[in-house]
Amino acid sequence: MRVTKPTAAKKKNSLLKVARVIRSKNSGPFELTLDIMFKERRYFELFKKKRIITARKIARLYGIPEKEVLKIVYFEPSQAIKVTLKRRIPSGSPGDTDVYGAQQHAPLLGLTF
Repeated sequence: MRVTKPTAAKKKNSLLKVARVIRSKNSGPFELTLDIMFKERRYFELFKKKRIITARKIARLYGIPEKEVLKIVYFEPSQAIKVTLKRRIPSGSPGDTDVYGAQQHAPLLGLTF
């Protein structure tokens, strides 16, 4: 009989530990931009190399169709990832609860990798 050692579950890291800024803001009245700015270049490079942030992952976090994740940009000068989403409701329209788009980053806060 062969006995195997149980493998330890890989400990997940939190985006909160590696990012110095996580924010959202309008990118015009019809789009929203999410910014993740990293504390250290190595974290930026890790996210870039491993493609940890994907349209699929953002769509799942935000409960939107993947096609509404318009672009993901790795912005080297500020060690940042910028994700642009289509706004469900144009900024300032009836039913809009966040006219500046500044409160839409919350789903990113629980992201682990």
